[in-house]
Amino acid sequence: MSRKIAYEKELAFQADRRKATTEFIKIISDLWYDKSIEIVLFKNQVIDKNVSDIIQLHEYAGEFVQKPISIFDSVELLRAINDIKLPPSKLDIGKLTYEYHSDDNNFANVKAFVIEKLKDAPNANTINPKDVVLYGFGRIGRLIARELMSKTGKGTQLRLRAIVVRGPMDIAVLEKRASLLQTDSVHGNFNGTVNVDQKNNALIINGTTVNVIYASQPEDLDYTKYGISNALIIDNTGAFRDKKELSRHLKAKGASRVLLTAPGKEIPNIVYGVNHFEVDPDKTKILSAASCTTNAITPILKVIEDSLGIKKGHLETIHAYTNDQNLVDNMHGKYRRGRAAGLNMVITETGAGKAVSKALPSLEGKLSSNAIRVPVPNGSLAILNLDLENKTSINGINTILKKYALEGDLVEQIKYSLSKELVSSDIVGTSAPSIYDSKATLVSDNGNNLVLYIWYDNEYGYSHQVIRLAKFISKVRRYTYY
Repeated sequence: MSRKIAYEKELAFQADRRKATTEFIKIISDLWYDKSIEIVLFKNQVIDKNVSDIIQLHEYAGEFVQKPISIFDSVELLRAINDIKLPPSKLDIGKLTYEYHSDDNNFANVKAFVIEKLKDAPNANTINPKDVVLYGFGRIGRLIARELMSKTGKGTQLRLRAIVVRGPMDIAVLEKRASLLQTDSVHGNFNGTVNVDQKNNALIINGTTVNVIYASQPEDLDYTKYGISNALIIDNTGAFRDKKELSRHLKAKGASRVLLTAPGKEIPNIVYGVNHFEVDPDKTKILSAASCTTNAITPILKVIEDSLGIKKGHLETIHAYTNDQNLVDNMHGKYRRGRAAGLNMVITETGAGKAVSKALPSLEGKLSSNAIRVPVPNGSLAILNLDLENKTSINGINTILKKYALEGDLVEQIKYSLSKELVSSDIVGTSAPSIYDSKATLVSDNGNNLVLYIWYDNEYGYSHQVIRLAKFISKVRRYTYY
């Protein structure tokens, strides 16, 4: 075959692939907006992605499972999904495509395969939507707002109804808050519209009204005046940390549950995917989503503890600087944090090592921990140095973690990285709280000691864990196929 003919065939293939990807995008949009069925690709979001993004995700998926994950197969499976009756769902097209090629194919056609795989989906939608109020509108609050509003769809799950802030509210302040939601120096522009409704003191996000309420005391609020009832209050201010203080939210009219986006005292600290089933949503009124670092390391530690056993270990988190630190040298209540965050690596403390035992009691007293704040605005790295009960190897530990990233209860929490070139900026925008760097793992010669490198987007990944937990306690989790 001449080079010219080969080149022409490559061009024809690329055109066909991009055309198929365009159909892929149309079907996932129809499924989402018409049927509240969300499609992901090995946990990666595909709604509002462009053609190149979708092609790249398919290439990653194929490398990950070491089987061809073709856009043409994905489209064929999506057509079948669109043809059958399903309740509001979240389906992994990557896993379905992988299984379609892995199973002994005894099915007459793709539709028969899809029907068999999704046969456990309930026949009816029993979900009652939940009103949500964001109490505070900082880094985490705005990311949660972005995600909730971009995934509102037909409003069958969480509905962001209000944002509570401190300080007097005038048009200038409202416009500033709208601008901070619309544009972000780390995460880029919001993929939607944000307008100001001065008359009603509200933000119009993607055409939907979100009230902005001024309050200095949570118990003084009456959410019912805004048509809000039985609401979940997501407190991301950091001002209230214990049960007594957080209970003040429940005195407000229209509030029913409180979720703290920080470690809490005297309340359950939950890492979704690890210990969320220990909470009864009907009985637990107040709970915590723990910290970003705890959410990053706990899923990995659970896998190691369950598979190999942990004698003891040390966590060192290399953490992006936060708003708690100073931009220039100045007084600070904690040691070292007063020095300029953008110019220094700063040793400080973290409670993540002890916090893990709240989700994994078997690790009580086994982990020490410390932190180094470094001059990056987002994207952190946890280094786990673990002494094991049972020996392993690099291939052994990679096989274990790859299995958990592909199937089971932690597929939303663990992303398996294959890249030899991974750096902190690459993981910004990753929805999984734990990104396992398979190329950086170290195992001692005797197989008893393990060093793991776990990346995490301490803002975006954590925000998704908060939302997953919010959906669970609000009982609006859809049927899922991972």
